Amino acid sequence: MPRSERVVENLNAALHRVFAEDESAYLIGEDLADPYGGAFKVGKGLSTKYPGRVLSTPLSESGFVGVANGLALTGNTVFAEIMFGDFAFLAFDQLCNFAAKSVSMYGSRQELRMVVRCPVGGHRGYGPTHSQAVQKHFMGVPNLALYELTPFHDSADVFAEMVGRGEPCIHFEDKTLYGTRRWTEGTDDLFEFGFAGARREYGTAQPRVGSGDADCVIIATGGTAPLALQAARKLFLEAETVCRLVVPSRLYPLDLSPVEGMLARARRIVVVEEGVAGGTWGADVAQEIYERMWESLSGRVRLVHSDSSVIPSAAHLEREVLVQAEDIEKTVREALAR
Repeated sequence: MPRSERVVENLNAALHRVFAEDESAYLIGEDLADPYGGAFKVGKGLSTKYPGRVLSTPLSESGFVGVANGLALTGNTVFAEIMFGDFAFLAFDQLCNFAAKSVSMYGSRQELRMVVRCPVGGHRGYGPTHSQAVQKHFMGVPNLALYELTPFHDSADVFAEMVGRGEPCIHFEDKTLYGTRRWTEGTDDLFEFGFAGARREYGTAQPRVGSGDADCVIIATGGTAPLALQAARKLFLEAETVCRLVVPSRLYPLDLSPVEGMLARARRIVVVEEGVAGGTWGADVAQEIYERMWESLSGRVRLVHSDSSVIPSAAHLEREVLVQAEDIEKTVREALAR
């Protein structure tokens, strides 16, 4: 597989591209000014190049997302960075009661170009209040679209799609992906990497020496994608089980059309996400699959979640709580055994 730039470099380049092409673009949030450039350096260089359009704020997520709402409602394009996704709850009112409703509650559609970036997830030892996968809490809000950073997708394309929607979007970014390299179309020693759908909504990976329909399709989000690929490799090498990996860039509104054929032909389907069970994106995916292809399914859709627990700081305890590649492998083996 051809090597590409690191995910954080791709994100940074995408933001620079937006700012170069759109003079109304703003970035707002905490500690964004150079030389810091944000907690994960995604905004590096922007405040130096565009000093009037990068706004470093006090520690008030509700406050600066409210400012972002105002900037967007007056015709600007706004990226708001919440330092850790856990703190998005502090801006819940501004996102769900104001931004999402402002698109349609004034009698005619009001364009609101705002993207809220949220670093999420664990595996970094940051503890209970800086490690959550909070995606499910924003599911199903009208006019609030949810996207997730993936190793497949070019952030410039995803940012353009989100801005083009003219409605508020949340971009969840698993912190474990920042330092990894992007997966580009092509092959490595075992897998083929590509896309499904004309608009490349879904990144895909499958064994290049496998043939026929997949024994199992694994649908994985963000930072669980590398874990799912690790499990798929082991299953193929040890058990000759052919798994196809499907990774979406948009979580909501959900559209399974680009991968419906692949799912309908699979012996089993497993959906992986890092959040805990209960009212999840994975449950929505399963419901959509049941409605679309109940008669062709050969088994129920299996869901993989983290344990229902706060996330510990200690590495060995965190590992016990969060989804691991071994959990995905075990679920696939159990599903196929039935």
